[in-house]
Amino acid sequence: MKIGTKSVLFGAHCFFLHPWFVALGWWKLYGFPLDLRLWFAFFLHDIGYLGKTNMDGPEGERHVEVGAQIMARLFGKEWGDFCLYHSRYYAKANGAQPSRLCFADKLSFPLTPRWLYLPAVSITGEINEYLKNAQKADSGHWKPTEYDKQLWHRQLCEYMTKWVEEHKEGAHDTWTDSNRHANTESGVWQ
Repeated sequence: MKIGTKSVLFGAHCFFLHPWFVALGWWKLYGFPLDLRLWFAFFLHDIGYLGKTNMDGPEGERHVEVGAQIMARLFGKEWGDFCLYHSRYYAKANGAQPSRLCFADKLSFPLTPRWLYLPAVSITGEINEYLKNAQKADSGHWKPTEYDKQLWHRQLCEYMTKWVEEHKEGAHDTWTDSNRHANTESGVWQ
C-alpha cells in the first residue's frame, strides 16, 4: 500500500479524524463553519493523497488537485480553488494566495493531540519522510531536529501556529519556499 493511501486511511490525513481538526481550526480562526460546502472541503481536501508514493515530493504536493476537481464539479471554480490552494507550496508555485482552508488545515496539526498524531504517522511510515525532510530545513523559523520525533512534533506545532498567526490576514509568505523539493529526497517541483 502506498504511503499516501496509508496516510488517508490511518495516518496524518486520516479521513475520519483529520477533517474534524481542520473544522476545529476553522472554528478558532473564523467561527463555527455553518456552510455545508466547508464541510465538504474539510473532508475532501486531502483525498488526493490516495495512491501517492510520497507526501511532500512533487507527486504528494499534487494531492490538492483531486479534492479541488471534486469541489469545482460540486460547487464551482471558486470552491475548487479554495481546495486547490490549501497547500502553501501549491499556491506559491502558482502565484496565488493560500485559501482560508490552508490556515485551518495548518492549525489542525497543533490541535491534533501528540498522543494521536505521532503513533498515526509512525504506523504509516510518513514520519520517516517528514523527519528526513526536516533535517534539510534550516531557517529562522525551523531548525533541524535530528530524528527526534517528540522534538520534531513540538517544533512543527510551534511553527504552524506562528505561521498561521502571521499570515492568516494575507501577509506575504516569506517562510514558504516553493522550490523546496530541490532540497529533499522526494524530487524537484514539476
